[in-house]
Amino acid sequence: MKNKSYIGISFIILVFGILVVPTIVERIQNGSVTSADRLDKVESRATTNESLVLIGPCPKFELTNQNNLKITNATFKGKVFVIEFFFTSCPTICPKMNQSMLVIEKQFFGNPNFGIASISIDPETDSPKVLKEHAATLGVRSSNWHFLTGDIDYIFNLANKGFNLYAGENSKVSGGFEHSGLFALIDKDGNIRCRKDKYGNPILYYDGLEAKGVKEIQEDIKLLLNE
Repeated sequence: MKNKSYIGISFIILVFGILVVPTIVERIQNGSVTSADRLDKVESRATTNESLVLIGPCPKFELTNQNNLKITNATFKGKVFVIEFFFTSCPTICPKMNQSMLVIEKQFFGNPNFGIASISIDPETDSPKVLKEHAATLGVRSSNWHFLTGDIDYIFNLANKGFNLYAGENSKVSGGFEHSGLFALIDKDGNIRCRKDKYGNPILYYDGLEAKGVKEIQEDIKLLLNE
């Protein structure tokens, strides 16, 4: 009886080897043995949630910084950088934006692959000298943080048409200018990047006035620096 049992078990093992083993080998060779359909879907979903959306190329610009140097997109080639529109005499949201940017600068200070571009929407007042004094007052330390000035129409066009971030003159508001408090994030290849909101839609830009927005852009700068 024992011999018959052994023969039966051996026969089952033989059949298993003939029918099943070749299939497993084929899956291993194709790289699919560790990627069941369910696992594939989980991995794909996680990758999508963590990836940053590519919005499009950063608009081209050529402006002058606080050291009277010409600054263009090429200045930031190979760097991750953040762009904001502000003005030094702004009595409303700019001081908060400046503080938010200082938090970002502090985290990435010393990293040669990170930079900041703060573009003045009041260039007639914000000369390179004024911008340099403003940077010193803020306590800016990074040599890759450029405070930029130029022709006012050029800058308004860059903000409104290039980035679609509103900036304009308004004599009825405090300070005489209106502008967005949002930050644009640019990757090493010169593309605008952003994360998605909870509904899966690109946020486009980051809120420079709220701690949540600052935290999010810091997280995403890290991701881009590691790309």
